[in-house]
Amino acid sequence: MKYIGAHVSASGGVENAPVNAANIGATAFALFTKNQRQWVAKPLTTKNIDEFKANCEKFGFSPQQILPHDSYLINLGHPEKEALEKSRDAFLDELQRCEQLGLDRLNFHPGSHLKKVSEEVCLDTIAESINWALDKTTGVTAVIENTAGQGSNLGYKFEHLAHIIDKVEDKSRVGVCIDTCHTYTSGYDIATEQGFGEVFELFGDLVGFNYLKGMHINDSKKELATRVDRHHSLGQGFMGIDVFKWIMADSRFDGIPLILETPDDTIWAEEIKLLKSFQ
Repeated sequence: MKYIGAHVSASGGVENAPVNAANIGATAFALFTKNQRQWVAKPLTTKNIDEFKANCEKFGFSPQQILPHDSYLINLGHPEKEALEKSRDAFLDELQRCEQLGLDRLNFHPGSHLKKVSEEVCLDTIAESINWALDKTTGVTAVIENTAGQGSNLGYKFEHLAHIIDKVEDKSRVGVCIDTCHTYTSGYDIATEQGFGEVFELFGDLVGFNYLKGMHINDSKKELATRVDRHHSLGQGFMGIDVFKWIMADSRFDGIPLILETPDDTIWAEEIKLLKSFQ
């Protein structure tokens, strides 16, 4: 079973996200549980929480079909103590919001070394941050998203993901989200049939499909290995349409939220229909 959707708006309250997802024919969705460009947000109200859960039930969305995303400001590998503590506190708040909403996973970008510490030190700090936050929460899995590798961002190699997971104490509460655009522009050629097979065999060996908790389904405006994060609508970028056919036909990607983050939200309903047609 494939769960297919998009990162929908939660404007006006998180309770609107499942409604917006249902309106485009989605069987999965992603959302921000707070403004993604602000450090601090108002707490969720009892009304927000109750109506979110009621709408999820009404439209048939279980926790395994929902992939909340944390704030873009958070850097769990920050090399400076004060900024790291600020990021950790914000990440904990995001996990606690997921707890309140009955959600079982939280997607996040791992972090950046800012050219001030080594990659290994930064990766270790990210793992320490995850451990710190998981110790203070229950039931929510920390889902590390692979990155395109822009600037000093880590997570663009499968080895980075494996390193973090290895240092996380509770393996039952850590996972990964694979973004197709990020995978391609970080240097993994999933746009050819041979490359697709080899890349995901490598992912299985280095990370393991048991850790795959979601995917972002995006084409790329930039070429292979450019390490630039620019999403495109399906079939309109350098990756082409075949890679999405292969994903939809592959049982290794069953049972997790497959989320569009393509730039034209006016065609999300069409893109969802297209992906469903490839099954």
